[in-house]
Amino acid sequence: MTSNASSGALPDLYEASIAELQDGLAQGLFSSVQLVKAYLSRIEEVNIKGPELRAVIETNPKALTQAAALDEERKEKGSRGPLHGIPLLLKDNIATLYEEGSYALLGSVVPRDAFTAAKLREAGAIFIGKTNLSEWAGARSIPLPRGFSGRGGQTRCPYYPNADPFASSSGSGVATAVGLAAGSLGTETRASIVAPSSRNNIVGIKPTVGLVSRSGVVPYSSNQDTPGPMCRTVTDAALLLSFIAGPDPRDEATLRQPGIVPDYMKALNKNALKGIRLGVPRAFIRNMKAIEETFNSSLDIFRALGAEIVDPADFSNGEELLASQAEKLVMAVDFKVGISKYISELVEVPTGVKTLSDLIEFNKINPDLELPEPFYTDQSRFTDAEDVQLDDAYFAALAQNFELGRTRGIDATLAKFNLDAIILPTDASISYGDAYATYTIQYLVPLGFQPDGAEVLPATPSPLHSQAPGIPFGIAFMGTAYSEFKLISYAYAFEQATHVRLQRKAYYDAIPKTQLASVM
Repeated sequence: MTSNASSGALPDLYEASIAELQDGLAQGLFSSVQLVKAYLSRIEEVNIKGPELRAVIETNPKALTQAAALDEERKEKGSRGPLHGIPLLLKDNIATLYEEGSYALLGSVVPRDAFTAAKLREAGAIFIGKTNLSEWAGARSIPLPRGFSGRGGQTRCPYYPNADPFASSSGSGVATAVGLAAGSLGTETRASIVAPSSRNNIVGIKPTVGLVSRSGVVPYSSNQDTPGPMCRTVTDAALLLSFIAGPDPRDEATLRQPGIVPDYMKALNKNALKGIRLGVPRAFIRNMKAIEETFNSSLDIFRALGAEIVDPADFSNGEELLASQAEKLVMAVDFKVGISKYISELVEVPTGVKTLSDLIEFNKINPDLELPEPFYTDQSRFTDAEDVQLDDAYFAALAQNFELGRTRGIDATLAKFNLDAIILPTDASISYGDAYATYTIQYLVPLGFQPDGAEVLPATPSPLHSQAPGIPFGIAFMGTAYSEFKLISYAYAFEQATHVRLQRKAYYDAIPKTQLASVM
């Protein structure tokens, strides 16, 4: 991307890349203080006022002070690197000071920054706020509308008024889509990065479980949780992943990483699709005619870029994956065990909750905060999890997940068809069960195609539009464990050839009007 800053022009914050912002800071065209002020003004415009996107749950009262310190450091010592003085957002379940979108943990004090936050802070990033989320990452109930938390309210997609933002990291997706920060981090257990990245027309990377530390992140499933970047370009997402990946003694899964973590910025190759084989698991693309038609048109683009398309390249165990209930048990047990452990390590919890049972009781005592009528009164996933145990049935289900999702799922399909990666519409990739389950799948969701018809979501009662014309969706690049480098390169080649993100902008009222010039 050619930087506007290099020509002396101020960047458009709706689409500004991290490199473009860093270039402007380096040239002295603007300061980090001015950049933070502009982003905070943009949040003020559309978060609670105007379209009420509710993407940001709180802003950092120290952000301007931190920005001023980084500006001074730049003058005296030079830049720390590409993230020096760059404003980012973090999903509210990633620890810095206050915790989660639930009133049950409001005001809790954490022992330290989350590993990912510490790495980004060390690199010079400024956290200007926390993003809204599906409370407890959707672990509380099935009917809970996506992107709702008791403290943050209901996040809304900016591509159609009052539309569904799609999954737990929706605040990060919405905020990034309309330029409320340079980029963001989300977390995923089961589509929580992938889905809102797709719906909100941005790039999301769901890393292999164990590539990025979960320490300091409110848990759902120790076998499936992972933080990941959510940005407007493949380049920005690769940059953030390069900073947050790596081993952490507080997260045992990260100590099993194979070798040295690569520099994902070196994956940015415009010619990466030449000579590779991409498989389309056609059987997973069901009941989504408008999306399928647009996705099919993209296959010609891949062919023109030198890729061979294997279509269909269906999973031999696809129906078994769709029917499996193993993931449900694993996630329930993991949440019950993990949440008690997480809370026990907090320095202070003003509400006094300690266990899952305490959370259930807190919600009963505080229904106006946590269970408002008419759509939010259910705690069925909490109560189901309270009834399960860490027993032989759990370990059998965990083994089944691994076999279905990895051994006979992704890895078997890649081998059977001699594929470099699997591609499909992201909305299809999140429609089946345990293939996402354990350890195996990375998703890179590059940019958005726009279906001409309606998208039918959600399946449960919701105050949000369940059908909305022209809502974006992404393409998922899927591969075996620790294949992020390859997947990033394929997505980058596709992005650079098409630049499809800006073919669809948010609706007018959802686009903040504040730009850098107005705060200088």
